[in-house]
Amino acid sequence: MTPAEAEAEVARTVKQRDGEKFQTIRTPDAQPRQIRVKAEDVNVFYGQKQALFNVSIDIPEKAVTAFIGPSGCGKSTFLRCINRMNDTIDGARVDGLIALDGEDLYDPKLDVVELRARIGMVFQKPNPFPKTIFENVAYGPRIHGLARSKSELEEIVVTSLKKASLFEEVKDRLYEVGTGLSGGQQQRLCIARAIAVSPEVILMDEPCSALDPIATAKVEELIDELRENYTIVIVTHSMQQAARVSQRTAFFHLGVLVEEGPTDMVFTSPKEKRTQDYITGRFG
Repeated sequence: MTPAEAEAEVARTVKQRDGEKFQTIRTPDAQPRQIRVKAEDVNVFYGQKQALFNVSIDIPEKAVTAFIGPSGCGKSTFLRCINRMNDTIDGARVDGLIALDGEDLYDPKLDVVELRARIGMVFQKPNPFPKTIFENVAYGPRIHGLARSKSELEEIVVTSLKKASLFEEVKDRLYEVGTGLSGGQQQRLCIARAIAVSPEVILMDEPCSALDPIATAKVEELIDELRENYTIVIVTHSMQQAARVSQRTAFFHLGVLVEEGPTDMVFTSPKEKRTQDYITGRFG
């Protein structure tokens, strides 16, 4: 076997779901990346209903990993596990291991507030606070004590807005209410708010689904810029978007992680029939 073939060798893990064997097909990158988030055998329950079955995945740093699959397949459920948003849902239970740089994110001693600063989240619909643009971005650094002075806080706000490609559009409106911005600007404001606390990982749950094509293009350009400094995980219903912005793609179906690997390989030569059927539009 050549080195290239060895690097592309598929790691097959046979697991169990309701007595029926299934496989998660995992194809490594040709050039290995540093792993930032590791999940092993993650199961999620909402009361008696099981929503995720033995999900295992390695999420690399400074790259975009896209979760794709039909509605209700578990991709957003798994995304919310990474920063423990499921803790807020009555009856939700998460089993298995999810670790950030080797640290168990479900350790009872872990400060969840601090965790959500380290792992920021951008939601499906823009949700700026009913405050000024400045206060939207300043809120996180202020409550986490990241600025020792007013000038430091201003610097964080300006830097975050610049990283979110929004500063030039709002620099003369910093003290106007953020909800007065357009939908696309509001979403970039939410991204600025997320990165203002210097997160290590940014989770994005269908961040463009409520935006028009022009605003979507701007957010996608921003995601491509941000991956130089952040680990990004995005849930998207748009396979075209996943193909444009991600380096790795994971396909979920009925609570199972069916296949994950380099995005170009998953879209052009998937190893699993269910992946191929979904990508070619046979279901979903």
